[in-house]
Amino acid sequence: MSDPVGKLPSELDQLPDRDTEETAEWAASLDAVAQAAGTRRAEYLLRRTLQHAEAAGLALPKLLETDYVNTIPTAAEPEFPGDEAMEARITAWNRWNAAAMVTRGSKYGVGGHIATFASAAWLYETGFQHFFRGKESDGSGDQLYIQGHASPGIYARAFLDGRISEQQLDLFRQESGGNGLPSYPHPRRLPWLWEFPTVSMGLGPLSAIYQARFNRYLHNRSIKDTANSHVWAFLGDGEMDEPESTAALALASREQLDNLTFVINCNLQRLDGPVRANFRVVQELEAQFRGAGWNVIKSLWGSAWDELFQLDTTGALVRRLREVPDAQFQTYATRDVAYIRQHFFGANAELVQLAGVLSDAKIAECFHTSRGGHEPRKVYAAYKAALEHKGAPTVILAQTVKGYTLGAGFESKNANHQMKKLTVDEFKDMRDLLGLPIPDSAFADGQVPYGHPGANSPEVQYLNERRAALGGPAPARKVKHVALPAPADRSFAPLLKGSGKQEMATTMAFVRLVKDLMRDKETGKRWVPIVPDEARTFGMESLFPSAGIYSPLGQTYEPVDRDQLMYYKEAKDGQILNEGITEAGAMADFIAACTSYATHGEPMIPFYIFYSMFGWQRTADQMWQLADQLGKGFIVGATAGRTTLTGEGLQHADGHSHLIASTNPASLNYDPAFAFEIAVIVKDGLRRMYGEKPEDVFYYLTVYNEPKVQPAMPEGVEEGIIKGLYRFNTAADLAEAAPAADAPKIQLMASGTAIHWILEAQKLLAAEWNVSADVWSATSWGELRRDALECDEALLRGEVRTPYVTRALEGAQGPVLAVSDWMRQVPDQISQWVEQDYTSLGTDGFGLSDTREGARRHFGVDAQSIVVAALAQLARRGEVPASSVKEARERYGL
Repeated sequence: MSDPVGKLPSELDQLPDRDTEETAEWAASLDAVAQAAGTRRAEYLLRRTLQHAEAAGLALPKLLETDYVNTIPTAAEPEFPGDEAMEARITAWNRWNAAAMVTRGSKYGVGGHIATFASAAWLYETGFQHFFRGKESDGSGDQLYIQGHASPGIYARAFLDGRISEQQLDLFRQESGGNGLPSYPHPRRLPWLWEFPTVSMGLGPLSAIYQARFNRYLHNRSIKDTANSHVWAFLGDGEMDEPESTAALALASREQLDNLTFVINCNLQRLDGPVRANFRVVQELEAQFRGAGWNVIKSLWGSAWDELFQLDTTGALVRRLREVPDAQFQTYATRDVAYIRQHFFGANAELVQLAGVLSDAKIAECFHTSRGGHEPRKVYAAYKAALEHKGAPTVILAQTVKGYTLGAGFESKNANHQMKKLTVDEFKDMRDLLGLPIPDSAFADGQVPYGHPGANSPEVQYLNERRAALGGPAPARKVKHVALPAPADRSFAPLLKGSGKQEMATTMAFVRLVKDLMRDKETGKRWVPIVPDEARTFGMESLFPSAGIYSPLGQTYEPVDRDQLMYYKEAKDGQILNEGITEAGAMADFIAACTSYATHGEPMIPFYIFYSMFGWQRTADQMWQLADQLGKGFIVGATAGRTTLTGEGLQHADGHSHLIASTNPASLNYDPAFAFEIAVIVKDGLRRMYGEKPEDVFYYLTVYNEPKVQPAMPEGVEEGIIKGLYRFNTAADLAEAAPAADAPKIQLMASGTAIHWILEAQKLLAAEWNVSADVWSATSWGELRRDALECDEALLRGEVRTPYVTRALEGAQGPVLAVSDWMRQVPDQISQWVEQDYTSLGTDGFGLSDTREGARRHFGVDAQSIVVAALAQLARRGEVPASSVKEARERYGL
């Protein structure tokens, strides 16, 4: 073979050829093969040579795509250790009850999904019988990320082993009474069974990678021995289109997470039709994972295909499989043998000859049902190989038929994701196919019955014996509460005392507090700082040399800043998770750390700090996942508000994260104005999340990068800080120009950095307009609203309770003007429970680049604008002349 004309240069062209004669001999040999045996034979030899080189560890580029065949040949499959017939009966019962549960529920209109578990049943059952470690053995067991649409099959298995009753099966998707089963894996709804919420597509694979990574983090920091824990993520081939599904593949291979296995159910269908109608999704996924450094195992064809591959002496069958698009293969699974002979085998003379020795029954078996994902021996071989592979994570691409065993009306149909029930006749056909002892009389009332072989049956005994050998039931969530001691008060004392004359941003106050808390002898090691490549922005570089940045490799290089005090220190036992530019990855880290108390019995105290604009707006779906998973920790939105980071412009200006955060019931949202408020909130948060009676909540704190003098904490305000509102000072507290005793009165209320604007406005109102203004710090608009809503709910039960915000403002004279660096909807959350006249100022609209002063004047929230708004409120009440408003507007240049 001569070099192609005009070929592109490669890296080999840059290397001297030390033996041109030997090189020429290799090229001549390849030419000879191509001329004598054809180009296909030459291609085959090259591919096998590259595969051999890869296996030998030679530094060559990997083949990104292999033939469309099983990675593990039948002859190389290990001996199957179980009772295959017994496991088939167990799987049959689970298939039946999963379909029956959804069908019975359809009469109530609650729906459900049947086809996904039908295709994946053996993928789960083989794992449950032989691989998935439970939580009753040493360590933490395995972590199972179950595909959300397969949940009926998991419930069916829990029914078989006695953990779920028939009555509960009949309450699938009917939870309001308290005994129902949630539609998908929802730990908050069924906390003894589910560990990980997965049905929000893409979050399962992302979280699984970071869970495997966090397992190593705990192990390397000597907090928990997780060497025997394995993370299994069950995914759909359509789900892999979500960007989160593949966002962290490189991380998994880079950190050699061989404690992680993806099992992708390649039934070639998504919700509306084929995943890759005109292409081959299995080959695409193989190339994607191989390119990212994963070990790839393909389990595509069942044993019925063995005869076909043995007869394929020319490679024509393998080549044909490689060229048929997925949608056409889906069609083969639904058409008769004559169609397959014509359209598949009729492609060339070699295939026609091969088909001539095959019976119709063999062709039908191969193309209709025989898939690697439907045979326990194939699945077992793939799982065993995955666990034995070291140095990289593994993905198993298992081909199945969506709707398998549900009959011709379901199998491989485009609409089967939306099909919620089978007819009685279809169930009888399914019964006969599965060989279940369910008599026709069981259908007498027209309702499909549940099936159970009996608590003492050989099937249930076998199932329980296998689970006992593997460490107990699975999936399962077990929480053994470990209360953490409260940190010493000395960690909080500096913030409570204030900063004296020194200015300090609340971001820095929070970082200083955590740095002190990380020194605590009892709980310091449990803090997990998480940041997406902005640690220096938030003043966290002081943590680098002391806590270290986690890396499973340690530090294999000499950092460029090694001679500096705060150098970039990576360590195998590092405490900081510095994630690079990935908010989604950092959030997945946070979720793993937040739920370590349940997953591993080791409570950790994570705080995830980020630009506030890039938290809830980007990863709110993961915040719901966190809430569902009952996570605990501190989310910190730094450089918060719409006017504190104005040089960055519109996309960095956050005026709405508190509004989004308020939609999450598990999130306790605080916008502290002063350092002492942060200290009180964090201390109470540690008590609520990690104390003797832990709550399933997490905290969202917003902090600011604007340096200000931090005052000492006034006496008796702790309760108000926690509940969300307290009076910081009164007009009488002003050292100069206090207003007259009979002056008009107004209440100024603010959160976060806006407290400084109203403090300035308070002085202007007193000195220039003889208006008496009290200043209130609203640490949490959200907690004030939560309390008020609870009071409203209590009223429906006949209990009369007054909201805290109403009680706090009781007797306060004059109207209320609420101000924040957020959209007005944020402070307006409490308006209906404020008895005084209430209005607000905020930063509605898009952000913009300007000075802080210019931006605040633009939005009308600076001190002078607040004064004009306050005078306008008082003028409407007739307490100041209307002319004062016009005069103030002109004086301040508004």
